[in-house]
Amino acid sequence: MRKPFCRVMAAASARPAALPMPADRRIQAFAPASVYDRWGDEAAGIRAVATGDNVITMFEDIGEDFWTGGGVTAKKVAAQLRAIGDRPVEVQVNSPGGDMFEGIAIYNVLREHPQDITIKVMGMAASAASVIAMAGNKIEIGVSSFIMIHNCWVMAMGNRHDMAAVAEWLAPFDQAMVDLYAMRTGATAADVGKWMDGESWMSGTTAIERGFADAILPADQMLLDAATQASDRKVNELRAMELTMVRAGHSRTDARARINAIKGTPGAAHLTGTPGAADDAMAEALNGLLDSIKN
Repeated sequence: MRKPFCRVMAAASARPAALPMPADRRIQAFAPASVYDRWGDEAAGIRAVATGDNVITMFEDIGEDFWTGGGVTAKKVAAQLRAIGDRPVEVQVNSPGGDMFEGIAIYNVLREHPQDITIKVMGMAASAASVIAMAGNKIEIGVSSFIMIHNCWVMAMGNRHDMAAVAEWLAPFDQAMVDLYAMRTGATAADVGKWMDGESWMSGTTAIERGFADAILPADQMLLDAATQASDRKVNELRAMELTMVRAGHSRTDARARINAIKGTPGAAHLTGTPGAADDAMAEALNGLLDSIKN
């Protein structure tokens, strides 16, 4: 049984095409743990100076976030758009991504809004968040911020026939993202495919040069909140640890239960004597996480 994880814009009034959604939502695609690590190191805690009643903030995981009870979902974004009404919208983004298919759903919701949408990338729009950013009529990005694109990333288990089936299942979604990025940027599908294959991190200037953004977001529109940064990083460690455990063969439910058991046990002993290199690495990582939570 598979255990999946997974240049200049056209006329401003034009809306990009919708992206396909999987018929089987039990299959999910997520950003790799390395993306969460980089977000924690470089982007956690970055927020906007100004807010407003026509602003939607995306400073969390894309999809429902088990660890905070929050997360950015299509349902929440649709409700916010209804509250804003028939007005231009600003979407502030600083997210490592998350559930790719929830990101596609959010993109599809945003593209239906009747007024212009301005996307402001503060810190990072990685993985699923980069798909959401493409819904903007105008995309602004901080000079030290990043947009990251990659192929749909999943975890799967099985024999070679299962792996072939997973690859075949993923191909239309990767192609849809290639088409979307190519349409938005004016780049060739071949170039976009290479960038996705290489898990490309684009700084502000590179994103503009390649057409993924239109203008630099002034630094004075962003701030780093130390308390929020600490909170972001703490939760981010849990997200990354969950994915690390899943890569070691645990289900997401089991990984969350084990992390919660350790996190909620005062004075819990370190894990020892776990056979197998993968489990040893997992135990070492869990021990490190336990130490950070205690401190």
